[in-house]
Amino acid sequence: MPSGFSYFKNVQNCDSLVLKDTPVTLKSWIKASPLLAFNMVNRDRWVAEQAATLPAGTRVLDMGAGSCPYRPLFAHCRYETQDFAGLDDAQLRHGGYGRIDYRCDIAEVPVADGGFDAILCTEVLEHVREPIKVVQEMSRILKPGGRLMLTAPLGSGIHQEPYHYYGGYTPYWYHDFLGAAGFSQIQIEANAGSFKFYSQESIRFVQSSRPFKLGMPLPLELLWLPLWVLLVPLLALVIPLVCSYLDRFDRERRFTVGYHVTAIKG
Repeated sequence: MPSGFSYFKNVQNCDSLVLKDTPVTLKSWIKASPLLAFNMVNRDRWVAEQAATLPAGTRVLDMGAGSCPYRPLFAHCRYETQDFAGLDDAQLRHGGYGRIDYRCDIAEVPVADGGFDAILCTEVLEHVREPIKVVQEMSRILKPGGRLMLTAPLGSGIHQEPYHYYGGYTPYWYHDFLGAAGFSQIQIEANAGSFKFYSQESIRFVQSSRPFKLGMPLPLELLWLPLWVLLVPLLALVIPLVCSYLDRFDRERRFTVGYHVTAIKG
């Protein structure tokens, strides 16, 4: 079964909330905005921080690498990539695949046991049929003491169909199944809190309810148009700004968009 590709190494979810039919220069600004694209911005920052802590010459496998957007961050490492490479170019973050070293099922990578010092896998697990088997494969590939750097959503809408099998994963899933696969020192951090999630959905509402997109009868579309225009500043700017401020006070983070996880192979 084809598996092993990127999620926010593509243009789904947060990107697609605000970027469709948007001029290229504005798209670039939005994609770098901590307010409008916090999910990807936070994750990219986290990956950069992880990469910076790896010693020069570390052998790294990026599993589900997609467009390979993180290759420059691992320039000091021996960076290799895996992907099943079966998505359309339009589904990928940079409009096509990067250089893929291992084109294969993510659960059966043709490399020796214990051959890598570190594994990076971002926004992939929800797209594979057997995520527990994939975690076990990661453990096989890593050397003892090797580091796993993993991200996945807590809950996500359908995307990259037909290869979307799970909405997301909780901290309890990581602790149980990474532990069972031989990982220890499991550290899990939320990618922002619930209020940032609310801001994301507010922006999604603006994008998905655009006049003449829903296919309503013309009189209803004409009635909805001025109301939508009035709501846009509130939903796409005011609410995200307020949520961004309130998010720092969210202690439980039960509706975070996802988690950033590190673990060490035992």
